[in-house]
Amino acid sequence: MIDRDAVRSNAKYLRSVRPIDPEEICEYVEGNPHPSLVRRVLREEAFNLGLLERDDGTFVPANDEPVTPPGWRPESFPEAYAFALEDLLVERYGANWNRGESGNRLRDAIRRLKADYYHQKDVEYDADAAAGYAIYHLPDYYAAVGYVLDDVAERGLLPRKLRVLDVGAGTGGPALGLHDYLPDDLLVDYHAVEPSAAADVLERVLDETRTNFRPTVHRTTAEAFEPGEIADECDLLLFANVLSELDDPVAVVDRYLDALADDGSLVAVAPADLNTSTGLREVERAIAPPDSDVTVYSPTLRLWPGRAPSDRGWSFDVKPDLDVPSFQRRLDEDGDEPGTFVNADVQYSYVVLRRDGARRFDVRADPGRHAAMAEMERHVTERIDLLAVKLSRNLAGEGNPVFKVGDGSESIEHYAVLTRESALNEALRRAPYGAVLAFENALCLWNDDEGAYNLVVDGETVVDVVAA
Repeated sequence: MIDRDAVRSNAKYLRSVRPIDPEEICEYVEGNPHPSLVRRVLREEAFNLGLLERDDGTFVPANDEPVTPPGWRPESFPEAYAFALEDLLVERYGANWNRGESGNRLRDAIRRLKADYYHQKDVEYDADAAAGYAIYHLPDYYAAVGYVLDDVAERGLLPRKLRVLDVGAGTGGPALGLHDYLPDDLLVDYHAVEPSAAADVLERVLDETRTNFRPTVHRTTAEAFEPGEIADECDLLLFANVLSELDDPVAVVDRYLDALADDGSLVAVAPADLNTSTGLREVERAIAPPDSDVTVYSPTLRLWPGRAPSDRGWSFDVKPDLDVPSFQRRLDEDGDEPGTFVNADVQYSYVVLRRDGARRFDVRADPGRHAAMAEMERHVTERIDLLAVKLSRNLAGEGNPVFKVGDGSESIEHYAVLTRESALNEALRRAPYGAVLAFENALCLWNDDEGAYNLVVDGETVVDVVAA
C-alpha cells in the first residue's frame, strides 16, 4: 500500500515551487515507495489536482485559460487512427480482411446498418456490425464533432480542465474528434458509456490518445449507467449519433442533465437524414421548452421569448468532404457496388443545451418591428421585416438558392428564396449556418406545393448579418 494522502499533500506543496518529480516525492512518503507507484497515484489524482504529465515524467499545473477555437478544418481522417482500426481488422479477419468471406461479412454488416437506420429498426452491434460501423462512420463522426465544439469554444465555455461524459460512444469517432480538437496542454477526464461490441473498437482507438487524455470505458447501457459514478459534475455531456437508438431518449437525456455542471454544455449530434435529424429536434424541444431552466444555446435559437418551434424541424449543416480513407476504399473496391461503402461526407444535425441561460448570440426579436413566424399567415403577399436564424446551406440543386430559416416560433417551415442577389442581400448566401439574419422588405408567399412559407429575397430586400 502507498500513502495516497502523503503523495497528494506533497504534490500540492510542490506544484507552486517546481515540476513534481515522482522520484523526489517517494523520498517524503513513508516506506519510500517505488517512483512508479508514486507516478501511478499522481496520474490517478491528476485531474483533481489539476496536474499535467509532461514527456519527461514530471507533473506541472494545468493551464487555466479556456479553450479557443483551433481552426478545425480536417481534410482527412488521421493516419494513426486509421492504422489502429486496420490493425484491429487484420487481427480479427486476417491480412486480406477486405476480401473473400470477411470482406463480404463486413459489406453485409454495413448494408444492414444502412437499412436498419432507414427503416428505423433497432440496430444490433455484434463484432461484424461494430467493425462495419467503424469503417463507414469513424471519419465523418470524427470531423463533425469538432465543428460543433466551435460553437462552445468561441465564447470561452470549454475549460482546460475538462470532464467529459460520452453517452453511447460507439466506435470512437466523436471521442477522437474531441481529442484532436482540444489543445495538447489540456487535462481531460473522459468517460464513455458503450455496452456493445463497438466498445472493443473504441478501446483500441483510444490507445492512440495522448497521456493527459484519460479515458475510462463503462461497458453498460445509457439507461443502466449512473452518471454519479464518475464523481463530480461533467463539463461536457456528449450524445453523438445515439438518440435514435434509445427507447426513450427524452427520459435518458433528462436524467443525465443532473450530472451536468451549472456552466457545462450538453452537445447532441445526429446524422443529417430526416428521421434522425427530426428526432434530435423532438428531444431538444422536450428538454428545453419555454421558461425551462435548460436553454438552447445553438443553433436553433429562440428569438421570441416564451415561444418554441413546432414545425418538422429538419435542419442540418454541411462541411467539406474528407479524403476517402484507405480502409473504406479497400472495402469498396473489392465489392461489386462502387461507392456504396465510401462515406466521406460531413453532414450532421446538432444542438447545444446549457443550464446557465447562455445563448450563442444574445439576440431577440422586437415585437414592434419584426414579424414572428408563428403569425406568418397574416402577412402572406406582404413585405415584412423579421429576424431569423439561417438553418441550412443552399437546398436547391438548380435555380434560385433556397435556405431554411427559423426564429424559434414557427409551426410551419419557412424558406428564404434568393431570386435576385445584390450587394444589399448577399449576406443570405454568404452567412454561415446558425447565423442570425435581419430581413428588411422580404416578400412573404405561401408555397402550396411544399406546404411552407417562402420569404422572397429580391432586389428590394435587404439582408444583414446580426450575429455569426
